[in-house]
Amino acid sequence: MKSAVETLSPTRAKLTVEVPFEELKPSLDAAYKKIAQQINVPGFRRGKVPPTVIDRQVGRGAVLDEAINAALPKLYVEALQANDLEPLAQPEIDITKLEDNATLEFTAEVDIRPEVELPGYEGLEVSVDDLKVTDQDVEEQVQNLRERFATLTEVERAAAEGDFVVLDLKAKQDGEVVEGAEVTGMSYQVGKGGMLDGLDEALTGMSANDEKTFTSQLVGGDQKGEDVEVDVKVTAVKEQELPELDDDFAQTASEFDTVAELTEDVKTRLQRGKRLEQAAAARDAVLEKLLDLVEVPLPDGIVADELKARRDSIEQQLAYAGMTMDEYLDNEEQTVDEFEADLEKRVRDAVAAQFVLDQIAKKEQIGVEEGELQAHLMRRAQESGQNPQEFVKHMVEHNHIPEMVSEVVRGKALALIVEAATVTDESGNRVELKNLQPDGSIAEPAAADIDGDTAEGTDEAAAEEPAEA
Repeated sequence: MKSAVETLSPTRAKLTVEVPFEELKPSLDAAYKKIAQQINVPGFRRGKVPPTVIDRQVGRGAVLDEAINAALPKLYVEALQANDLEPLAQPEIDITKLEDNATLEFTAEVDIRPEVELPGYEGLEVSVDDLKVTDQDVEEQVQNLRERFATLTEVERAAAEGDFVVLDLKAKQDGEVVEGAEVTGMSYQVGKGGMLDGLDEALTGMSANDEKTFTSQLVGGDQKGEDVEVDVKVTAVKEQELPELDDDFAQTASEFDTVAELTEDVKTRLQRGKRLEQAAAARDAVLEKLLDLVEVPLPDGIVADELKARRDSIEQQLAYAGMTMDEYLDNEEQTVDEFEADLEKRVRDAVAAQFVLDQIAKKEQIGVEEGELQAHLMRRAQESGQNPQEFVKHMVEHNHIPEMVSEVVRGKALALIVEAATVTDESGNRVELKNLQPDGSIAEPAAADIDGDTAEGTDEAAAEEPAEA
């Protein structure tokens, strides 16, 4: 077999393959055997019909079609390997020449992995925001914890901001109740917002059994944005009583004996969360800096397929949330053109990141151990809310394991670059990433090296973005 490759673009190639007929003999023999099992010819047992009889009864053309269709996949793969090409999609194959007992020639056009000339990726310099945990941040978290243990007591007074009310509500338009705009016995905290404009103002000062009508606009449905008359009736007013912030509360709400210990733990947890956010920002900044340093030609077909997949995913998520695309764009304060431009940029960056990280992984000879793959599968199952065993079974049955392996490899490649980067905060302080753990804590360098967990924290964070595409 002889093959030649023509570069149509940096991401597309055309293979021309010439196959001598003697190389098709195994496929021809298999084709005759298969057809012999399918036909009945008087005087011959099923499966024992000679090739010459099959040629007369069925036709040589049918045999050639069967043999060539069976042989093409293997011949195509051999041509790819001979020319060191990595396909990214299914090929477009055309039979350009077929001379019986002489030669077969076909062409295959396919999107291929582009050649990426890697820039220097060690010691990239990026900056991220300072890690700040204020007293107010701590107080808000402690207050939220107190609210979780709060009690509600019914009171005989008018509702004020922060109180909880039990209410009946219905919206009318032209005297008719709007479908889906009627609730009964709903608990609502005055001042919380998020429902109808004007509701908090109407509820303030209302007592049990008071009724009021006010004008507002619907925030969803076919009549979104249209004026409606809203009837609201309060059936109960309840006051929220927070527990005293003392040592007894600390012992009830946590494993700590004192408020001081509880507060210090809250501060530590906030710092760890902020540190993980900072690490994620560093990862994004390093990847963005890397992509700015390299030109990556992108296959139009791959980008188009990924754009469609992303749009379909977004629309599906919006449908689950009971929201239309127009409502989503209104909430995001985006036009359709802005949304499409933003989506296309994210897709192009993600696809480019895949190619670059794959090239780095190849250069650095990064592999995946079984434990790493299992841990990644467990994380993906958890993120999708699926049973781990069912998730793994689905991945295996649908041949998605190679994709999972690629995600792990790209995550490790990005973690390698991030660890080698110089990351500082706005104040000029070096940001510790090498020994960052998944919970946001910083391990001692020696302990991290001994445990083999040196890059675990940054691995998990780094895997997220490249995995998207």
